[in-house]
Amino acid sequence: MISAVGESNEQFKEYAGRWWFVLGLLTLCMMVLVGRSVELQVFNHQFLKHQGDLRHVGVVPVSAHRGKVLDRQGELLALSTPVKTVSVNPKEFQATPAQIAQLANLLGLDYKQVLAKVSPDSGRNFVYLARRIDPALAEQVQALNLPGLDFQREFRRYYPGGEVTSHVLGFTNIDDNGQEGLELAYNKWLRGTAGQRRVIHDGKQRIIEDVEDVRAAIPGKDLVLSIDQRLQYLAYRELKSAVLRHSAKAGSLVLLDAKSGEVLAMVNQPSFNPNGSRKEVQGSATRNRAVTDSFEPGSIMKPFAVACALELGTFRPETMIDTNPGTMLVAGNVVRDIHNYGVLDVSHVLQKSSNVGVTKIALTLPSERFWGFVNGLGFGDIAGLGFPGETAGKLRNYKNWGQFEQATLSFGYGISVSVLQMARAYAAFANDGLLPRAYLLKAENQEAPQRAMKRETAVTVRTMLEHVVSREGTALRASVPGYRVAGKTGTVKKSSVAGGYTEDSYLSVFVGMAPASDPRLVMIVMIDEPSAGEYYGGSVAAPVFSKVMSGALRLLNIAPDQQETVPLLEQGVGAI
Repeated sequence: MISAVGESNEQFKEYAGRWWFVLGLLTLCMMVLVGRSVELQVFNHQFLKHQGDLRHVGVVPVSAHRGKVLDRQGELLALSTPVKTVSVNPKEFQATPAQIAQLANLLGLDYKQVLAKVSPDSGRNFVYLARRIDPALAEQVQALNLPGLDFQREFRRYYPGGEVTSHVLGFTNIDDNGQEGLELAYNKWLRGTAGQRRVIHDGKQRIIEDVEDVRAAIPGKDLVLSIDQRLQYLAYRELKSAVLRHSAKAGSLVLLDAKSGEVLAMVNQPSFNPNGSRKEVQGSATRNRAVTDSFEPGSIMKPFAVACALELGTFRPETMIDTNPGTMLVAGNVVRDIHNYGVLDVSHVLQKSSNVGVTKIALTLPSERFWGFVNGLGFGDIAGLGFPGETAGKLRNYKNWGQFEQATLSFGYGISVSVLQMARAYAAFANDGLLPRAYLLKAENQEAPQRAMKRETAVTVRTMLEHVVSREGTALRASVPGYRVAGKTGTVKKSSVAGGYTEDSYLSVFVGMAPASDPRLVMIVMIDEPSAGEYYGGSVAAPVFSKVMSGALRLLNIAPDQQETVPLLEQGVGAI
């Protein structure tokens, strides 16, 4: 009995010792926790504040304002306006079916589409509901006061000229980055650098306070173009009217300052509205055909063959050329004129646009010199605008020429050029033999033009081209009342996919300059596949030139030429 009691006391002491040990351990832990709590909240409270800040303070991006695009007179061509973007955190979103329907109605979205985006089952914590909406509309959405919605400030690009300037400017995407045209080419210049701002979020991750700017956004730089918006509107109106009137497939027009090479107007058809929905725009409509597309120029190449012959001294303006009987066999191929023009001097070869006459001139030229002369005018090389997709065209090396290739080059086949390239090359005639570089930006320090031919050669050819714009020439309808005009028509058969050339598809072209006594402006008009009856360059493209050039000369306050009759070049002897 005594033994059992003693054993029981020993067990009690053992259990009591364990209890006091556990109690002491728990007390020690509690004291450590209390001490740590006192340390954090009294002596080192910055730690807890920092941890809280990590959960409620964040850094958000600040969009940079994209630079403006201006015309040469300072008129706005493109600008970015502030807009709002609506996003949602599905995990925090709370709304009744009626509120979701109201939200969908305001944003112009389908109810089921919104419901799928705000569903917490998606597992996402960020979803865009609507990008770049009007700030007034964003205020209406914000007034719904729905938990989980967030609003960010962004910018949307706006083009006051719409489709009139769309091919030159291009457009930006939903993130305001350039996608086409000058918006793409100068995207880094225009877009600037985004900033950062520190903000405080509430428990539902909504921004409740701006703390400070971490890094200020750097706005993009403005871009000033050589384009004159007044001339751009004029050119666009007349080109579009002509394309519609002649039921044409497409068209392009470029107007250059003959001295500086600055592009004053550049328009195309068909066009597109850069302010509208991209889904409604066909890919081909966004192409700046005047720069990216090439074509066989036809008879507007003839002045260059004549200029090369004058430059080399193998022909003079009065040299006679026998074009009888209106056809000519070259390397087994027939070169023919529309009519048998008989014996012509060099001036009348251009005035009548004789293929036979210019072929006889071209075949006397050394092929290397002829190629070098044409290449020196920019054919076969890009014009250097820096425009996305700019074409160099095609100029075959003279080493691959036969007699027929040299002949066809003289009247504009077997070579391809862009509308811009041709306008620039004609600027050499207008600028007394100096070839300017082409510019789309208004620049104060421009490169000096390069000598492409002698002054005497340019002036002589220019005088010959005045006869083309006369009753005896092919381009009377290109004339401008009060001004002397020099230029050349082209009616070009289009190549066929199956090979050779079509019999009913043409390009109608006219390129010219005014005032011819001292040209200030050079313009080219190209109408692709007119199909309403008329298709000659003198009846389709020349009237467009006349209307646009007439308006441009007056808008730029360029004085008319003296009203004088251009003397006919004296005829000589020595038929070829």
